[in-house]
Amino acid sequence: MTVHFIGAGPGDPDLITVKGRKLIEHCPVQLYAGSLVPEAVVAYAPKGALVVDTAPLTLDEIVAYMKTAHEKGQDVARVHSGDPSIYGAIAEQMRRLDALGIDYDVTPGVPAFAAAAALLKTELTLPEVSQTIIITRTEGKASPMPKGEELAALGASRATLAIHLSVRNIHLVVSELTPHYGADCPVVVVFRVGWPDAAVLRGTLGTIRDRVKASKITRTALIFVGRVFENDSFSESRLYHPGHQHILRPGQKAAAKKARTRAAAAGKESPVPE
Repeated sequence: MTVHFIGAGPGDPDLITVKGRKLIEHCPVQLYAGSLVPEAVVAYAPKGALVVDTAPLTLDEIVAYMKTAHEKGQDVARVHSGDPSIYGAIAEQMRRLDALGIDYDVTPGVPAFAAAAALLKTELTLPEVSQTIIITRTEGKASPMPKGEELAALGASRATLAIHLSVRNIHLVVSELTPHYGADCPVVVVFRVGWPDAAVLRGTLGTIRDRVKASKITRTALIFVGRVFENDSFSESRLYHPGHQHILRPGQKAAAKKARTRAAAAGKESPVPE
């Protein structure tokens, strides 16, 4: 018996991995986070499966379902939104399973920030603009932020920020980041990415607070901050530049030498010295 932690993606049932869907199709017990995972994802469960929305449950109650399944020899699909490694609250579940001697594994999913970037048709890392993405959140009711991870400290890098669970703290986002990024820095708020009612708000650190307030969005939104959202004059990557050599695309001199060596090995000509 195994508990399978499965990343279901950000909301679109088609964004779950093939492996994740196959596990759901196999497991007789389905525990899914119904506040963020659509029922369509667990609709792939086998006929007669026990399907439980864990949104209203406590950790003890969730683990009790896993323990009962273990006693019955039934595999469990523990379905989380996005990718379970990011704000998935799976570490505490795995710690309980370790103590109980119950096997588990993890199947990754499409994280919300990646799905949002796809929706926006935006690359989050651009040459000479930003080569770093910071995934973070602001302090809320659930848990405090560790010392040194305050938004102002992270913002000093001026990297692309993907800020989760923080739309209610948009005033804090603006006040903490404006000194580092400038009031004209682009901000994009993506609401319920992957769901039919997904919405996008665009603005700057100087305007986004009022736009969020007017939209009445208070949850299930991701906040992007960074210059990658305004830049269409960035330098092209050296990766595909004709002057850039690497093992799969050697320079002309190296390619000619390689061709001569192959010809010589085939007996078509003698090696020609450099």
